[in-house]
Amino acid sequence: MLPNKMITLSQRLKKQQDQNTTNSRISIRDKLLIKEVQEMLLPTNWYWQGGKFRFAIEVPEEYNMVPPKVKCLTKLWHPNINESGEVCLSLLRQHSVDGLGWSPIRKLNDVVWGLHDLFTDLLNFDDPLNPDAADMYYNSKEVFHKKVCEYVNMYGRD
Repeated sequence: MLPNKMITLSQRLKKQQDQNTTNSRISIRDKLLIKEVQEMLLPTNWYWQGGKFRFAIEVPEEYNMVPPKVKCLTKLWHPNINESGEVCLSLLRQHSVDGLGWSPIRKLNDVVWGLHDLFTDLLNFDDPLNPDAADMYYNSKEVFHKKVCEYVNMYGRD
């Protein structure tokens, strides 16, 4: 299953095209950003197998000097994504304690693969944004897995 990706930049570009004004020009940067995001596929595995997760990626005008803003639009049970959709991922921070924060050489590709890795390699139960999910995992992996599956079935399906 492949999750859907959303980006406010594509909405802005569509609006510009719909306005059909001669003053509205789409920058090469914006075209490349849209192309970059559209080409990425995010397979899921492990606890969230079979779910589709939507993320809004807002690319600020100051990109790539500042990181994009990311929010998970699909409700899910995850230690690093809270129920309001906030995402805890080092590379989305301008300055991070671990030194893995945003830098101007990063691309949207890094963000999308970072989101992918939150479901595999970067899954972090030791420094959670959703401590209830992490506690549940430590207390009973079976109960945690059951709750993840419940959320996937309720919110992560078409």
